[in-house]
Amino acid sequence: MTDNLSKSVQYLKSVGPKRAESFAQIGINTIEDLLYYFPTKYLDRTTILNTVKVYQLIRNGYDGEVTIIGEVVSKQFIRYGKKQLLKVKFKDKSGFFECIWFQGIKFFKDIFNTGEIYAISSKPVITKYEHLQFAHPDFDKLAEIESKEFINTGKIIPFYRLPKELRLTNIGDFSLRKIIHQAVDNFSDELNETLPEFLIKEKNLLDIKTTIQNLHFPQNHDLLHNAQHRMKYEELFYVECLVALRKTLVKNENRNHYYQTPSVFLKEFLNSLPYQLTKSQVNVLSEIRKDLESDKPMHRLLQGDVGSGKTIVALITMLIVVSSGYQSVFMVPTEILADQHFKNFAILLQKFSIHITLLIGGQKKSLKDQNLSDIKSGKAQIIIGTHALIEENVEYKNLGLIIIDEQHRFGVVQRSALISKGLCPDVLIMTATPIPRTLTMTLYGDLDLSIIDEMPANRKQIKTYIRGENKLLDVYKFIIDKSKENNQTFLIYPLVEDSDKLDLKAAETYYKELKNNYLNVLNVGLIHGKMNWQEKEQVMLDFANKKYHVLISTTVIEVGIDIPDANIIVINDAYRFGLSQLHQLRGRVGRGIKQAYCILITKDALAIKSNQFNYNFEYLSQEQIERNKSIIRLNAMLQFSNGFDLSEIDFKLRGPGDIFGTKQSGIPELKFASLIDDYKIVTDARDSAFKIISDDPFLREQKNSLIKTILKENYSNHIQLSKIG
Repeated sequence: MTDNLSKSVQYLKSVGPKRAESFAQIGINTIEDLLYYFPTKYLDRTTILNTVKVYQLIRNGYDGEVTIIGEVVSKQFIRYGKKQLLKVKFKDKSGFFECIWFQGIKFFKDIFNTGEIYAISSKPVITKYEHLQFAHPDFDKLAEIESKEFINTGKIIPFYRLPKELRLTNIGDFSLRKIIHQAVDNFSDELNETLPEFLIKEKNLLDIKTTIQNLHFPQNHDLLHNAQHRMKYEELFYVECLVALRKTLVKNENRNHYYQTPSVFLKEFLNSLPYQLTKSQVNVLSEIRKDLESDKPMHRLLQGDVGSGKTIVALITMLIVVSSGYQSVFMVPTEILADQHFKNFAILLQKFSIHITLLIGGQKKSLKDQNLSDIKSGKAQIIIGTHALIEENVEYKNLGLIIIDEQHRFGVVQRSALISKGLCPDVLIMTATPIPRTLTMTLYGDLDLSIIDEMPANRKQIKTYIRGENKLLDVYKFIIDKSKENNQTFLIYPLVEDSDKLDLKAAETYYKELKNNYLNVLNVGLIHGKMNWQEKEQVMLDFANKKYHVLISTTVIEVGIDIPDANIIVINDAYRFGLSQLHQLRGRVGRGIKQAYCILITKDALAIKSNQFNYNFEYLSQEQIERNKSIIRLNAMLQFSNGFDLSEIDFKLRGPGDIFGTKQSGIPELKFASLIDDYKIVTDARDSAFKIISDDPFLREQKNSLIKTILKENYSNHIQLSKIG
């Protein structure tokens, strides 16, 4: 049988060699490629309204978007002042409506021509002249024949992304639909199934041919929904197979060394601490201890909110490993944080004969060479550092444990590079940015999970307020008053220097203004990202030693810096920050027993709305979320102090890529499924994948042969599959 699917698209009617080149430029070379070029949206007759109906809806108080189909009647340019707007008049069978554009007129003026038919989607208004009007709407062009068929038969019309490469060869929406329709009609029956038959039956999924046909040209809503579900499930199933295989490969490793927990030494160390561990910390340490005492290497993710005490858990874990004669590495994202951990650990271990070494890029050559020598000889038992730890010239004598802090700031390649420097080392990954459930199951599903869900005793909840810029003088007075009680303040600004594009306060500019005017009775310091780490360290030491009452800073202090008497943080232009970042910044204060305060400064109108906004996030529509993101973020900071609650909200607001950089995670980019909206499918796909891999780790059974083939053909870049079969 001829393999038509692998033929060039040029052999389709209306394509030819020249258009085939334009398709190739967007990654479509074969007929099969074209079959997998899916619509981005659909036009459904049941959602279409006519002019009269839209008038009625608006007068009855409707405030949402509508879709209406109309024929272009006329277009005109109207001047107002020095500017110009484009007005296009449309008609349908029940009346007239108009669309206006204030921006991009040069682009839009050549699009709409008399007699053309468009589907218009936007929020309508009725003008004072009683005209039905849409401002800057979404629009899709329809061919006349499509419009008639659509209205008469109630079909669902697909719309595809139409890149400029296709438009340059005169391929429009209608012609692209015709080309794809031809491919679906003639060749979809030749598609090979990509999921095993037993899984399709078990999960009641559509077969691949029916799926492809209904993704392009749905027969009805149910089949479209089922086709979309099938593609989401398949995509997530293979992602979870990767995760399950990665976990299985790790669990199949055996290390030739064991750790004995030094009970007497640990008890002595714990008694030397100026505080007691929380119950949650003790539970996590118990889980880690079991890992270390087993014959399998540890691969564990430790989640804990800002200030929950992950670092001391990391140190105790390192002490267990060091006591058995092996080196421990602690990799953190910034040099100033590495230096702080080095100094803090040195103080905590001053009574014990443990050799700690710091390795960072900014060290003098003589010191760095000495540290490298100590690491190679094994004299260095605990090594703290940044990316410098994975450089080629770093050789470890017997690396037993790797701890990576704030994992999302490092890529998978960096993580693997560090692991490769040891012989089957134990790995503990830590994050103070709580991870939503679906991300945990995908990005970190190969790791065992531990959570510190309890804050240290006597820790008071930080009081959070939203204030408009008109209240800044009151805020400065509050800072001055609190300084008399030995409270120190962080003042956060988003940028280091003025920007023409963004109306943001610049740290350097405001440092001078506040120091000389509003806060001139206080000592004011400045720290920002353009300083080298030694300069930052000196400023932080001066702040810790009470040289400054107030430290003006950019977000350089976001992670890890710990100043016990810093109990006020004022975040300017708070609406510009992501929710996780706001929570991280808030976690810089309240590290002692005093009451701490977080004051979010924003535009006056936004402050009023954020303070008044009362919502249940689960019931907000996507449209409401898009319109109110800044308000939702700020209001969530008032409502929630728990990072896990905030992470779920931030996840829905921003998406997984923005939060954890999924491209660094080793997980394929998702095209169909949403880690935000498809939690149930993620769970279902994970259960299936983990059961199959658990029962048949090397996919040798005949029924799993297709899974093995698909993984090798499509996902070999994402996991080491050489050990399978």
